[in-house]
Order: sequence, then C-alpha cells, then structure tokens
Amino acid sequence: MTNTPTSAYVHIPFCRRRCFYCDFPISVVGDRKRGENNSAISHYVEVVCQEILMTSTITSTIREPFTTIFFGGGTPSLLSTEQLQSIISALERGFGILPNAEISMEMDPGTFNLEHIQGYHHAGVTRVSFGVQAFQEELLQICGRSHNVADIYTAANLIREVNIPEFSLDLISGLPKQSLQMWQESLEKAIALAPTHISIYDLTIEPGTAFGRYYKPGDKPLPTDETTVDMYRMAQQILTRAGYEHYEISNYARSHHQCRHNRVYWENRPYYAFGMGAASYVDGKRFNRPRKTKDYYAWVEAGAVVDCDITPENEVLLDTLMLGLRLAEGISLEMIKRVFGEEKQREILRILQPYFLQGWVKVVDQTLDNQILDRRLRLTDPEGFLFSNVVLAKLFTDL
Repeated sequence: MTNTPTSAYVHIPFCRRRCFYCDFPISVVGDRKRGENNSAISHYVEVVCQEILMTSTITSTIREPFTTIFFGGGTPSLLSTEQLQSIISALERGFGILPNAEISMEMDPGTFNLEHIQGYHHAGVTRVSFGVQAFQEELLQICGRSHNVADIYTAANLIREVNIPEFSLDLISGLPKQSLQMWQESLEKAIALAPTHISIYDLTIEPGTAFGRYYKPGDKPLPTDETTVDMYRMAQQILTRAGYEHYEISNYARSHHQCRHNRVYWENRPYYAFGMGAASYVDGKRFNRPRKTKDYYAWVEAGAVVDCDITPENEVLLDTLMLGLRLAEGISLEMIKRVFGEEKQREILRILQPYFLQGWVKVVDQTLDNQILDRRLRLTDPEGFLFSNVVLAKLFTDL
C-alpha cells in the first residue's frame, strides 16, 4: 500500500499559552513576541527548513509535487509572513508544489491582523482552520484559551475580507460546565459565520494536561456521557439541516469543500511530516519525530534519519480499517480483497456480523447503469459513528 507521498504536514509548536486540554508538543512563548521578534520561533523555522531540504535529498522515495500542505500546531498564526514563506519556499525547492495545491493553516483568534492574513494568503495559504472551540466567555476561560468571543468575530471578518476560499471552524463538545443549550448556541453561531467546513471534537481528558489534573472522566462539572451523546446527535441534526455534509466522524463540509489534506490520513495514504513531534508515513514506515525541542534539534543535526521498521501488513490493515471507517463512504471491500486477500475480507465481515444486526454497520453497493462497481463497508450515521470505538475494538481484538 506504499506509493509516493504528495502531502506534507508541518508542525508549528508555539502557543501564547497551553490550553488546559492540550497534550500536543508545544512551546509557550507568551503574549508579547511573535514571528521574527521571537528568537525561539526564528531558530525553529530555520531548523524545519533544514529538515525539509535534507529529507528531499536523502529520501529513497520518488519525489512528486505536493497537492496538499497543512500547517498545524500549536498556533501557526504566530509565524510572521516571512517565516511562513521561508517554509513554503523550502517545500517548493525540495519537492515542488502544484499550482492548485490546498495549503491549510491553523489559526487562533486574536493572533493575527489584516496584514498577517494578507501575507499568509499571498504566500499561498488557501484554507484556514480556525480554532474557535466555544462561543461562551465562561467556557473559553475554563479551557485556558487566549482569545475571547469578540476576537472570534474580528478574526472571521478579517478572513472574509481577504477572501480566502476555504474557511473551517473548530468546536469542542463535552467541556466542563457546557450545557446542551450552550452547545446549540455555539453550533448556530458557527453556522451564522458561514464557514465552508466545521469540525466537531469531543473533549478527551488526557493524562499530564491541566484538565487531567482537575477532572476525572464522568465526574462533574463534565457533562454526563448521555449529554455528550446528545451533543453529537444535536450537531449531526443541526449541521446537516444547515446544508453541511457529515463526511467524517468529526467533520462537516459544504459540497466540494472537504479537507483534501485530512482525507490523506483517513485513506491511509503516505505523507511527509516535518517539525517537532510530527508523525510521517513514508516508504511503509510510520515515524514520530522527537517531542522535545532540544531532542528534535539534535535529531536534525544528526541527519534527520528515519530509523524504524516497515509497518507489518496486519497493522496496515488495522490502520486502514480504523481510519477508513471514520469516513461516511467507508472502505472499499474490493480494495480490501485486492490488497489483503479475499479470506481477510470474509473474516472482517464475519467479525462485524453482530454490528450489522444492531444497525451500526452496513454494506452499500456503488452502481453505474445497474452494474455494481464496488461494495463499501461503512458505519451508519449517527449511531454507527457514536459506537465506532466498540466496533473498532472488536476488529482489533479479533484480527
């Protein structure tokens, strides 16, 4: 299942502060200095560019131009225009970028102005993923976010003024003290901003985070499991009624506005990754870069060598199922048979029989002129998506 990567993820690990739910590899730089005025950010950009160019010369994979690039974080909108351009130029020199490439950038309200967003767009950014999380001041403070509700509207107006073609909003459900009424209000206010894409994430309490110290899953003031299930169903109803396609467990999009880059992950295709803590999948190898700045710099200085084994076939199969079943269209059974064998395809269908009966899983025929072109295994929406962990756990155990 290996082929040439045409996508790249670039991790920008800097934030003004660490949100209380976050366990990503980041460095806190505070409110004062950003971009070229911060020596830590400037040095990091230099090292990332070095990693990109080194990788382009040492990789054994045939290089093809990128069709998607995703700047994630952290808070990439703390970069100056010049720093972003430096990284994009390194990607262009090392691998090439197609003229119609989707270049996404995560941005937080209150971290950029009109000049910044114009510069990012001029550098090539075609898609903004906008970390809103909630539309209530109380919830933003509980999360440790650095922006307020007014910042959300200011930032949305700036994005609209620059006319970036793709605009996504992120929201989080299951937050401490979050009620169904608050959740409905956030959904409706998000829709009113008319993004082309909306991502809905259910809060996960991670060990080592502030929330991990404050709360235990199931305890107040966290919503009950029943309430978070109601939140998921509410999001599905409100967003689909508003014209958004529920194309992935956590993601909704207007027609023809799905995130092309994230589909690379869900379809288990290969991709490059650059930067501290970033995970790549190239030449059949999954590799995580060091999560600490010092270790990452030392790794690049030593040659940025990816030293790990090729992913075993059974693990590739499990990854393919875990990721592909997140998509509304599910997974091609013909592809499963072609890549992993007919016996494995039959085994998967046998394991899933109880969930067919419960209405969580189904097989859908794709036809043209009354001819079946493919049969796709998929989870139902919303119930199959809600119980996806149960279905996947059974597959992982039995396979």
